[in-house]
Amino acid sequence: MELRSVEELMDLLYACRGVRDTPDRGGPGADLHDHALRTAALLRRSRPADKELQLTGLVHPIGHLLSPADATGRPERAADAVRPLLGSRVARLVALHPWHGADDDLFSLRQADEDGLAAGFDAGVLEDWRTVLELVATRNSRLGAVD
Repeated sequence: MELRSVEELMDLLYACRGVRDTPDRGGPGADLHDHALRTAALLRRSRPADKELQLTGLVHPIGHLLSPADATGRPERAADAVRPLLGSRVARLVALHPWHGADDDLFSLRQADEDGLAAGFDAGVLEDWRTVLELVATRNSRLGAVD
């Protein structure tokens, strides 16, 4: 599946509501929708100028919906889905996010992902992210996704 519009992506992110991640360490898992919002909000605080990194935090859980039975294939499926819309950098970070990388972006993403598992702060609503999604999607379409 390739996402071609911000609306398609928003629908997929809304579909994450009520879907729980089932981590290897047991426990009830996190609601993917809430977790995505918290991860993106944490990245907005720590890296305010990096819209692509913030969106990576927002979209990284969609692999759970795209590949529910194949946990190892989720990051790549999510990356393939967002690449046409959000570009190669977001796709690369989504694909590599579960594997601890040495680069600063992956470290920041992983830290926000871990911290985002803890409830306790209001991360806003998905609609708050529409403008940022549209900005990055428009910039990506202008670049012709050649980066």
